[in-house]
Amino acid sequence: MGSVVQPSQLPQLRQSLRGKIMVFTNGCFDLLHLGHIKYLQQSKELGDVLVGGVNSDTSTTALKGPHRPLIGEGARAETIAALGCVDYVVIFSELTAENVISVLEPQVYVKGGDYASEEDIPESKLVRSYGGKVELLTFVPGFSTSSIIESIVERYSPQKQTSQQ
Repeated sequence: MGSVVQPSQLPQLRQSLRGKIMVFTNGCFDLLHLGHIKYLQQSKELGDVLVGGVNSDTSTTALKGPHRPLIGEGARAETIAALGCVDYVVIFSELTAENVISVLEPQVYVKGGDYASEEDIPESKLVRSYGGKVELLTFVPGFSTSSIIESIVERYSPQKQTSQQ
């Protein structure tokens, strides 16, 4: 099981991981699903240590809209840390992970296939500036938090409930 670390602990974490290939990825991870699991497992395969960044409640709302997140930041971070493929998790409040990346300087930065190219990723320039590598993983079709929410709303809407009775 991984550990949730505070942003203030990142310099020490970086120091302790010297000599290992550090992989970093980030996201909101609201409503954990198979797409997230496969993405995190594939990320871990790219190095020795996987650090996951979890957007804070505030940044998730700014990115995803006023009804998100559904799950609080602490619970999301602990859930990600509980996965066997994740070594460390940090919650960050910015809209991008650039501040975390600038402290950790991971050798590999991973994003999902929902990005068309490396150039679409705001953190890419920073990662390349210190010699790091950006990896885009293949999108797992059929799995997204938004589509799961839409399905739940559709299935449990009052109109649907009435028509099923």
